[in-house]
Amino acid sequence: MKNQKETIRKIVTYLNNEENYGGFWLPNIQRPFVWSEEQIERLFDSIMREYPISTLLVWRTNAKIKCRKFIDHYKQSLKLFDFYIPENNHTKLLVLDGQQRLQSMFIALKGSYEKKELFFNILSGDLVAPEDIRYQFKFFNPDTAKFPWIKFKNIVFNYETFDEIAEIIIDDSNAELTKNDKKHIRKNVARIVKQFCTVDFLTYQELDSVDDPEVYKEDDVVEIFIRANSGGTQLGKSDLLFSLLTSSWDDADERLENLIDELNRSDYSFTRDFILKTCITLLDRGAQYKVKKFRDGDTKIEIIKSWDNIANAIKDVKDFLLGKTFLRTDKAVPSYLALIPIIYFRYHYPKKWSRVEQLDTYILRTFISGAFSGNPDRLIDKLTRKIKETENFDVKQLFSVIRADGRNLDITQHSIITQHYSSKYIHLYFNLWYQGFNYYPAYEANLPQIDHIFPQSLLRKVKTINPTTSYKNILKYKQFERDQIANCMLLTAKENGAGGKKDMPPEDWFRNKDDNYLDLHLIPKDPDLWKLDNYEQFIEARKKLILEKFSFMIQADN
Repeated sequence: MKNQKETIRKIVTYLNNEENYGGFWLPNIQRPFVWSEEQIERLFDSIMREYPISTLLVWRTNAKIKCRKFIDHYKQSLKLFDFYIPENNHTKLLVLDGQQRLQSMFIALKGSYEKKELFFNILSGDLVAPEDIRYQFKFFNPDTAKFPWIKFKNIVFNYETFDEIAEIIIDDSNAELTKNDKKHIRKNVARIVKQFCTVDFLTYQELDSVDDPEVYKEDDVVEIFIRANSGGTQLGKSDLLFSLLTSSWDDADERLENLIDELNRSDYSFTRDFILKTCITLLDRGAQYKVKKFRDGDTKIEIIKSWDNIANAIKDVKDFLLGKTFLRTDKAVPSYLALIPIIYFRYHYPKKWSRVEQLDTYILRTFISGAFSGNPDRLIDKLTRKIKETENFDVKQLFSVIRADGRNLDITQHSIITQHYSSKYIHLYFNLWYQGFNYYPAYEANLPQIDHIFPQSLLRKVKTINPTTSYKNILKYKQFERDQIANCMLLTAKENGAGGKKDMPPEDWFRNKDDNYLDLHLIPKDPDLWKLDNYEQFIEARKKLILEKFSFMIQADN
């Protein structure tokens, strides 16, 4: 293994380029690109500040290894399989560790991010605290960026001297620049040329199996890949397991991504992690991730062989969630893991699936009580064992298993009434409450909004006497009293936007509303309760209406 060094400008020209030592490519075992615009911007700030960005790991090989190109023009809708290249026996360099960094550099210096390109504030660079941004980078639509924002790739790939580049920027600025501004520009350009074009800033370790083909074979690469990535926070255990799976399943990426896309068209957020945990659970391997499960060979073979049945079971349960519970958004699903025992039953006993009773009760109670919070792997295993033992999905029996595991299933009046504006489960309650509401319209700006019935600005004006000073300067209603669920309702963006409710007092907003509107939002119909002086009486009256709405969940279930 040998260490190599290159400038950033040179190494990005190696990506997807066979003419440069065979080119840099991504092996199929690599996960998708996941960095956000902000992460890329911070990476470039780090480089400008001369912070180390870790050593890359690459494998030099001429084996027929499945690999793909780096993405130049990134869009969230891209599919990895669109970037696959035909297997070949050409010499190439496959990136085992450092994909996110190299991919970020390639997008920023050779492509775009959602049609936006990376710009640099040529006047930035003043000293700041270590955790703050010093050198300001930002992705912009090229047509909207104006000085002092300069397209960064135009500087990096300008082969003039740094002072000539600086003078071009100064001349083209169309701005009244001070002597200090010009000095700042020259200083920044010099640093850019140094960090990206002159200094061999990037170091990569090269595993060479071209000259000695017996040293590193595909199995060795998978092992090295796992060891190189397992200490990082960005790569999860599921990704490592998937890397083993894809090494023997030609269209694994495509089929998994297609399944996730299909599941999430209904505004959920099913993940690769969830799918793989579900797979090993359905095959009675236990919910806990262990690499050895995928090393035995049998697990991979069974997943491949059973994939269609696994995918159908997951989709069937998702359809039930969407159609029978009114939990139609990711915001209303606190733990997808609670669905795995249901999928297990659907997979193993499909003929009994249509006859399951109280399935909605199981979903609502486990979601709202948080029964699957923390690490529920052991609980999932206990539930699937009970299902296998009884060959049934008996909700009362499964609730007993959950309680025996020390987890709470109780839904009390208190747990409902104490929900508030920012609470974890308030969207779950609202999804059940507003069952006909369009929770995910096509246009994002039309997303529904949680609104304070008595506006925050109005309640903050209500003061009580300070016993120390005798002045009336203490807020009467603290934040929780203002944010409690009894003072919240769901409005469309149009209702709550310009010309809508916004900070309008309830006595004005509800004045011309009919009974259907008031019933939908569980609003007490006595107009006197809509007045600010009667806020506390309004809250008590509305609490009763809310508890009546959710009374079906509060009943004891022993």
